Amino acid sequence: MMRNFGRLVRVFVFFMGVMALPQGVVAEGFEVAISPSRFELSGNGGQRIGQSITLHNLAAAEVVVSIRTLDWDYSPTGEITYFDELRPASCRPWVTLERREIKIPARSKRAFRFQLDVPAEAMRTECRFMLAFEGVEPAYKALFQGGGASLSLPVSGRIAVPVYLTVSGAEPKLELLKVETADIKGKRIPVVHVVNHGDAHGRLEGALSSRDAKDVVFELVPEGTPIMPGQTRMLMLMPQAERGQTPPSVVMPIKSQGLLEWERGAFKIDAEFK
Repeated sequence: MMRNFGRLVRVFVFFMGVMALPQGVVAEGFEVAISPSRFELSGNGGQRIGQSITLHNLAAAEVVVSIRTLDWDYSPTGEITYFDELRPASCRPWVTLERREIKIPARSKRAFRFQLDVPAEAMRTECRFMLAFEGVEPAYKALFQGGGASLSLPVSGRIAVPVYLTVSGAEPKLELLKVETADIKGKRIPVVHVVNHGDAHGRLEGALSSRDAKDVVFELVPEGTPIMPGQTRMLMLMPQAERGQTPPSVVMPIKSQGLLEWERGAFKIDAEFK
């Protein structure tokens, strides 16, 4: 059963192959928003699962978007890698897309459907893939000049939406290894170290009631990125910002108490971060 992630994600452009944009860039705009931001599904062998995703064109002109699937990998340090070719044990052959290209009128939205046909012989596992929505027309055109010649390089836009499907009861099994502070980009940050012994990804949620050295009261919330099966990850705990406000500036030491929750349980935390 899909968890309802109703957040509307607005993404303007993902630059592929260009580390920095030179002077002379002309922005044409790949203004597409997508809801939901990810799918978390469950099923069994022999089951057909259909889903719908909504694409919003925020621009004043029609946009044409191509759709494909990608394999991907998420490292313990939080780096994502996309693969166009099928990876070992990829479940992308289970996926059927409604179409490969969709036109969205200006200031309008369109629904896009896809389905997964889980093989009857599928073993207990977590199927993971990305739905990649890419601008057919270049979102940006970078102009390089030098030596009397010029090269016009189109840059495509992309929004990648992760789809997770647990098959035959696959689930995470998280263990809290350590609570401490770590030096991250020159700052001391509260962190937790968590290992996933299960066969599906997991995430930490919840909040820790906290008080810093200047008696500022706030909540620490965990980084919400996935912990893949077999991974050990260090996740930051960051001050929670009030709606419309910036996160509070806090001073060590920090005393924190509360629960960090995950899909099948919770970790009770009572710690002082120095």
